[in-house]
Amino acid sequence: MACTNYCLSPCVKLCSSSSSKSFQFQKPFASSNNLRFSVGPNFSISSNPQGSKSSFFSTVKCLAQKSQPSVSVNAPTNAGQRVVVLVIGGGGREHALCYALKRSHSCDAVFCAPGNAGISNSGDATCIADLDVLDGDAVISFCRKWSVGLVVVGPEAPLVSGLANKLVKAGIPTFGPSSEAAALEGSKNFMKNLCDKYRIPTAKYKTFTDPNAAKQYIQEEGAPIVVKADGLAAGKGVIVAMTLEEAYEAVDSMLLKNAFGSAGCRVIIEEFLEGEEASFFALVDGESAIPLESAQDHKRVGDGDTGPNTGGMGAYSPAPVLTKELQSVVMESIILPTVKGMSAEGCKFVGVLYAGLMIEKKSGLPKLIEYNVRFGDPECQVLMVRLESDLAEVLLAACRGELTGVTLNWSPGSAMVVVMASKGYPGSYEKGSVIQNLEDAEQVAPSVKVFHAGTALDVDGNFIATGGRVLGVTAKGKDVEEARDRAYLAVEEINWPGGFYRRDIGWRALPQKQFATRE
Repeated sequence: MACTNYCLSPCVKLCSSSSSKSFQFQKPFASSNNLRFSVGPNFSISSNPQGSKSSFFSTVKCLAQKSQPSVSVNAPTNAGQRVVVLVIGGGGREHALCYALKRSHSCDAVFCAPGNAGISNSGDATCIADLDVLDGDAVISFCRKWSVGLVVVGPEAPLVSGLANKLVKAGIPTFGPSSEAAALEGSKNFMKNLCDKYRIPTAKYKTFTDPNAAKQYIQEEGAPIVVKADGLAAGKGVIVAMTLEEAYEAVDSMLLKNAFGSAGCRVIIEEFLEGEEASFFALVDGESAIPLESAQDHKRVGDGDTGPNTGGMGAYSPAPVLTKELQSVVMESIILPTVKGMSAEGCKFVGVLYAGLMIEKKSGLPKLIEYNVRFGDPECQVLMVRLESDLAEVLLAACRGELTGVTLNWSPGSAMVVVMASKGYPGSYEKGSVIQNLEDAEQVAPSVKVFHAGTALDVDGNFIATGGRVLGVTAKGKDVEEARDRAYLAVEEINWPGGFYRRDIGWRALPQKQFATRE
């Protein structure tokens, strides 16, 4: 039986038999009338439309443009073994999670709310653009309608606002901490107090609401010194002040000029630690924890770790600085005491603990800089392309308190992500610049994946930039050098005059001479 291919780019592709009118969709869609479509584990969709092909084409459109998706997810063949997953968020981290969940054998289908154009176009998830993820009742209603068996919360804001609390109360398995436990990230003062109480190694600090008292302490301690906004500040609330004047200015900007709103109404003044930063991730089920692979981020915007801090301009995994011996030290001295401490405080932590560490130069031992209560971005991208275990199965085990004895499998070699950002980031930047050659970039070398963090489609179907950090160009290789070469080869294939990127991601893990010839 001959098959004819029809293309509704960028939304869907159809394969139709002239006699049966059956369609194989490579990407999810929604009908805009009363036709019935069935979406199975591989998004195989069948229909019996009446009328011409052109009239049928008018009945479908991208799901991200629909208020109510007209699809139904098939029940798993073996009840309880396959699950429908909803990922909350719409950035590069969430794209990476969707990508890994789609590859999970125990995952029947993946929704992402709100998602973004890149996630939708790649087919890694069905995006629900108009679901208000801060409205717990709306999310619960969606989960019940579509038989969602696991919710994975990506960003910190819904966690701090209590989304996980509401979902768990409604009986929906949710990977992400309660609002009380999310205070580990939502309040640096909370985290520091926990460290004090449970003897978790961290930098010396004091907390202030009075700018004059803060400046007096800074004068006593001297520079360099670190000034942090207590609350959530989109990754920009940490100032590493190399002079007293910079520290005073940071205090004034937070406590007097309200630069970070309520997040900066209290500041933490912290000793400057000299050493090498690293990111450590662990999955937590409330009582126990298992480590993920190591990764290393690049926070500064400019080459050579210069310029202001950002949300992250690139990362690689594994991080050579975190040896197996150091990883054991981190688990025993930082992660497990935190898990036990949170349980003892009456707010068990379920989710991923992302520990920002400093491997101190003078001692060689790790100290906790900060906690995030979700996967890091862009570290999540390199972790998810390396993960070979069934992510949905593992996250469900965490939700059920069943992580003890679980082990994870990782691909050998290394992975690297290079972030492409809008010119001007982390300051002001323009939106709407056109990005081209993304599909070509994924074909320039093996094991390349472009994750979308801030993209949309214009009226002509072109990808446009809508955020600061826009793309995460990710590649795997037999070692960090090969992963780096593949990632930059893909970056250079992308045509985006409105973007920029660091040219030295991975420099700590590679000889300096390898970057000397890069333009």
